[in-house]
Amino acid sequence: MPSLAPARPRPAECMELPVIPVLEVGTRFGVETIEQELARARRLIEGAAGHTPDLLLRIADQVSRRWLVQSANPYLGEIDEVARRLGRPGAHFFNIHYEWGCTTGVKPCPHGRTARLVRVLDWSTPGLGRHVIAARIAGAAGPWVALTWPGFAGVMQAMAPGRFAAAINQAPMDAPVGLYAADWAVNRTRVWQRHALPPAHLLRRVFEHARDYEQARRMLAQTPLCVPAIFTLCGLGAGEGAIIERRETDVRIHDGGLCAANHWQAADWSGRERGGNSAERAAMLAGIEGDIALDLDWLRAPILNEGTRLAVVADPAAGRLLARGYEADGPATKTLELTAA
Repeated sequence: MPSLAPARPRPAECMELPVIPVLEVGTRFGVETIEQELARARRLIEGAAGHTPDLLLRIADQVSRRWLVQSANPYLGEIDEVARRLGRPGAHFFNIHYEWGCTTGVKPCPHGRTARLVRVLDWSTPGLGRHVIAARIAGAAGPWVALTWPGFAGVMQAMAPGRFAAAINQAPMDAPVGLYAADWAVNRTRVWQRHALPPAHLLRRVFEHARDYEQARRMLAQTPLCVPAIFTLCGLGAGEGAIIERRETDVRIHDGGLCAANHWQAADWSGRERGGNSAERAAMLAGIEGDIALDLDWLRAPILNEGTRLAVVADPAAGRLLARGYEADGPATKTLELTAA
């Protein structure tokens, strides 16, 4: 299987923007990325924490780690090592934090023979666009690349050349009370009572172990989760695309070239959607035509908004990936292109 190599930079981009670092790592990439980018990881945590007192972060870390222990989480040791190397509170909480909105889809390439993943990550946390990295991971099932952050042990979006690409959208929140604060508290309490994998850890296991699209689809559909999620999976052929809507032990799968945001497409499921303009974002992405893998000029409001932190286009059949980081005021990195070499 070919490895991923960065393509030549785009000369038309603003030269003052930083590049997205490309790191070569192995199976413990949470630790290996923070070893290589410790200063970046500390800046990210410091910016994300804002004025939150260290005492509160330590409490959040303790609660988060206790849940990871009770869940027998397979990546606990790695996260512990990340926390040790970071040398400040926040690592355990950062690794299971789950509050974002996204717009993601699977679209056929113009020639109609292969598929591509189109992904925009929205998250209110500042610095996620500025400090994003590309981790090229040597895995047992084959090499793959994750757009991630140093010290993060999960996977939010990634591509495995010759296998598949996938990403996570945050699912709607159950609304048992009808008031946002109360609903959030009830749902958070339910999470702490469950011992299944978080979505970002399940997606990591899929990239580590699934050797093809069908195996990845089964794992995403059948593995118990601690919290609902929406997975978008893109295979190699034009017809290999699925939106996999997951509740903890239930699933709805929508096959074909579809798009997802932060609302359920399953007609019999309901919940409080995440982010803003969810239906409008999904409809806009679904309506975009042309080879958008060549650039990010298609990225406009409402898909692009103040919360946008990352845009990615991945073609696993061609081994091509394009990504750019964003902050509230616009692009935060140069466009990165990786190609199979």
